[in-house]
Amino acid sequence: MTRKLAILLLAFGLGASPALAQQAIDDPTSSVPQTWQMLDYLAADYAGAVNHGEVVSASEYAEMREFARHARERVLALPVSPATPALRQQADQLVSLIDAKAPEADVARQAHALTDTLLQAYPIPTAPTKTPDLTRGASLYQAQCAACHGATGHGDGPAGLQLSPRPIDFTEVSRADQRSPLSLYEVITQGVAGTPMVSYAQALSSDDRWSLAYYVGTLAYPVTATRGEQAWRDDARARGAIASPSELARARAAGLADTLGVAQAHLIIGYLRAHPGAVHEALAGIPLARARLADSLEAHRNGKSEEARQLALSAYLDGVEPVEAQLDTRNASLRARIETAMGAYRTTLSQSPNDDAVTKQAHEVDGLLGQAQTVLSETAASPMTTFIGAFTILVREGLEALLVVVALLAFLRKADRHDATRYVHWGWTLALLAGAITWAAASYAISISGASRELTEGLSSLFAAAVLLGVGLWMHQKSIGGRWQSYLKAKMATALNRRSAWFVFGLTFISVYREVFETILFYTALWNEGQGVWLLAGLAAGAVMLGVIAWVLLRTSQRLPLGLFFSVSSLVIAVLAIVLTGKGVAALQEAGWTAVTVAPAPSIDLLGIYPTWQSLLAQLAVALMLAFGFAVNRWRARSA
Repeated sequence: MTRKLAILLLAFGLGASPALAQQAIDDPTSSVPQTWQMLDYLAADYAGAVNHGEVVSASEYAEMREFARHARERVLALPVSPATPALRQQADQLVSLIDAKAPEADVARQAHALTDTLLQAYPIPTAPTKTPDLTRGASLYQAQCAACHGATGHGDGPAGLQLSPRPIDFTEVSRADQRSPLSLYEVITQGVAGTPMVSYAQALSSDDRWSLAYYVGTLAYPVTATRGEQAWRDDARARGAIASPSELARARAAGLADTLGVAQAHLIIGYLRAHPGAVHEALAGIPLARARLADSLEAHRNGKSEEARQLALSAYLDGVEPVEAQLDTRNASLRARIETAMGAYRTTLSQSPNDDAVTKQAHEVDGLLGQAQTVLSETAASPMTTFIGAFTILVREGLEALLVVVALLAFLRKADRHDATRYVHWGWTLALLAGAITWAAASYAISISGASRELTEGLSSLFAAAVLLGVGLWMHQKSIGGRWQSYLKAKMATALNRRSAWFVFGLTFISVYREVFETILFYTALWNEGQGVWLLAGLAAGAVMLGVIAWVLLRTSQRLPLGLFFSVSSLVIAVLAIVLTGKGVAALQEAGWTAVTVAPAPSIDLLGIYPTWQSLLAQLAVALMLAFGFAVNRWRARSA
């Protein structure tokens, strides 16, 4: 029996023990690791059958054709999933390529694409639970492998010279380019039927097998640490492609060569396999988020629920939050979907014991993060993008604060209390000053964490919403039945003395500062993209736009009859209370203080509407309170 047919039997469970056969019947997905290993071997061994479109070994080629057909049958025998059509298409294409004697690179690429889709549809652990120990791996290699594979991995060990087939030469670059640490780990774990390569699943722990796999994976790439580290840290494309331990475990030099070039791919693969911890050390932004997400899923699988939840929270706060501004200017819809999906994943971690549900949601989040990574890496910050982003952010964030300030100023002027307007002006002026101090602190003194940012936004939003809820009900009450006239005559003489004046100042300060705080941090992120002049131009244009809006609103409010002014102002403030409630709950969700349950609703940031039941129900509660309060005001007016 040839080696490849033996692997085929192993992969399909033919000739295996009755227990393994029964397991495959009870759980059809249990064959995924073996099927993956079979396809991985096909990608590496096809070159021994076909070379530049010519069959170099008829027996090998016949086995490759049979191999691909059995792989297709086994893949399609798996339970139906959303990925089934893609799996069918990719398996058919693999068979067609081999039938057509396609180039080795094309077959390898297609086989690996099929394995990637297979793992996404039917996830299995694909990364070590802790960083592999290469020193331990080297020691294990000399003790367990050198006798056959040779002390340096050339397949020339004293025992190996007597074997048939001969042991694999781990230093053969063309073959090593098609292998990943995961490939080597699966061979060490399961062995190769029909050959002297036996399973080490019982002899070595999982951690030892991973350490051995990573060490073996370095033998074809002798890389100095200095050159490798420099290449890894200087190449953003490589850091984007290998953003987590799982991606490093599946990374192949052949897969990176198209993007990085062969020499650079060898350099980086060799360095990372020898120093797997470097993946975490160099991560930031979306790659960091993906790494923390993978760590979170692994912690969940190991029963570490609290650690999994904290890692999931860190994935958003430390990974996504710092690049939110850049992503928002390029694809705001994607940014909103990521926020919602990551919140839902954290909630599932806390509430659902179903591993499949958690795994499915984690892969959904990782897919969205992958899209974000592509968007941020392929779409460089152009001057116009920076200008529009700066302009939009200021107008969007400043409009809410502007409406509060204008409403207060208009009210005081209508009441002929021009002396009290200074409290409003002091409020927004000091809020801007506090924002400038925040910017200086964030840029030069301290690092404001994502959690602190979200908590500040969330709590200040809810505080402002609560205050505006009361103000809106009060103004509506005064707009009915001429009550504003008696109010102005009886109360305005003392209404803004003492505590009321400070209340006006406090409401103005909080309303403006929460927007300035978020806007400053957005601008800090955009400033780092190197388009400072265009950012300042966008900021200036946004400030002019807000000034025009403020002038129009103040002029319009002066012309309104006092009763109508109270009515319109009460409605505007009521809407602002609802908007700020939604934004406050959303910010607390992002900080991990509140659960996230996805709702079938659109995401409209300007209105504070987000697709989660918690934020929508909070807004509904505020809207019902306002409706009830307005109804009571009207009933009392009619009774009077």
